[in-house]
Amino acid sequence: MLKSIRQALLQKRDNPHPDYEDSQLYKDEEESLDVTFARELTNVAGHFVYCDGEIQVIENLIALVEELGVSKIFAWEQEIKSLLNTYGFPYISSENGFEQAEAGITGCEALIARNGSIMISNANLSGRRLSIYPPIHIVFAKASQLVMDIKHGFTLLKEKYGESLPSMISMITGPSRTADIEKMLVLGAHGPKDLYVFLIEDMILGQ
Repeated sequence: MLKSIRQALLQKRDNPHPDYEDSQLYKDEEESLDVTFARELTNVAGHFVYCDGEIQVIENLIALVEELGVSKIFAWEQEIKSLLNTYGFPYISSENGFEQAEAGITGCEALIARNGSIMISNANLSGRRLSIYPPIHIVFAKASQLVMDIKHGFTLLKEKYGESLPSMISMITGPSRTADIEKMLVLGAHGPKDLYVFLIEDMILGQ
């Protein structure tokens, strides 16, 4: 049987479907990157928050933590800490009490509009833990980090890091989820159960 398969593979034959035309995997998006990302993020149970300035970032953040009723909020990246410090927003910058963290604020490498995903790496101070351990993950992202596809996200990575790419590059698509138990979808099974993306104009966060 294997011999017959091998012989069939070696034989050159004409295309059995000469009229077949390749079609693109995705249709062309007619909406802007931010609208596409917001739509796709919402479709995977994430939350999109647009901020046109640093004051709106803090206002939205205050409203969110009050709504969620959380106070143990961790942030380790310098740009994020500088923004929070400017307006006196309370957060924890050390690792003390991290096992009791209720929310973590991190940056990202890119936002992938096509599927509402967030590209992260371990190259910043948030490392491998702050985006995974707290039950609420809040992402601060710049508008310039919006790209359409994963390949464009890797282009940003190469422009930023050159040949020294981070050892961990990961994609987050909505809150953690599993359907392993009786095929029932459960959010927050292996990581954060809530995901919020603050899309911020580039005039802030170190710009």
